[in-house]
Amino acid sequence: MTHMRERLIVGLDLPSVAEAEKAVGELGEMVAFYKIGYQLAFAGGLGFAQELVQAGKKVFLDLKLLDIDNTVARGVESVARLGVTMLTVHAYPKAMRAAVAAAEGSGLCLLGVTVLTSMDAEDLAEAGYAHDPETLVRRRAEQARDAGMGGLVCSAAEAAIVRGIVGPDMAVVTPGIRPAGAAAGDQKRVVTPGDAIRAGASHLVVARPIIGATDRQAAAQAILEEMVAADG
Repeated sequence: MTHMRERLIVGLDLPSVAEAEKAVGELGEMVAFYKIGYQLAFAGGLGFAQELVQAGKKVFLDLKLLDIDNTVARGVESVARLGVTMLTVHAYPKAMRAAVAAAEGSGLCLLGVTVLTSMDAEDLAEAGYAHDPETLVRRRAEQARDAGMGGLVCSAAEAAIVRGIVGPDMAVVTPGIRPAGAAAGDQKRVVTPGDAIRAGASHLVVARPIIGATDRQAAAQAILEEMVAADG
């Protein structure tokens, strides 16, 4: 169970630092790793990220950087100084190469975002992509590996494919995790915690099934127990 706490990332998808603090307090020692995305980051969450780091927690900043090379590099340098563990960059080759160069020597794990779990083939076609999700994920996984990224973010439905491309050492981080019977919400490619672990995911990102639960600690524990069982 202790080892799995390093692999479960709870998404603090909340509108204020006060609510995030409450969630972290309720989860206590059950959770060691938190994700901060746009919603909380733009509501004081970057300062809260530093507080979490100082309290001994790991932090994944899900900011999905994409810009000209210099801007991406300077942004990565600033994030590295926060002491967080992971940062997302959209898996465009130039952006990834700029990010890797900027993060060198910092210990920051850079994650390339492949295809959002809220998108399916129809969504990609509407956005102008010629590839289906699996083909695009394969291509971006290869490019992230070649750029020297620390890992990938992908649907657990593609985790086994990505693991086969990047090998055993890179992180494979899977959002869109839903326990059996849970509502999918706006996610279109969802997988259970156990299936994600069996597919080769190194880290699972879980937000609503834990943050939205009446008993958050019990919800986190149930997911951890399923992860442990799948890893055995």
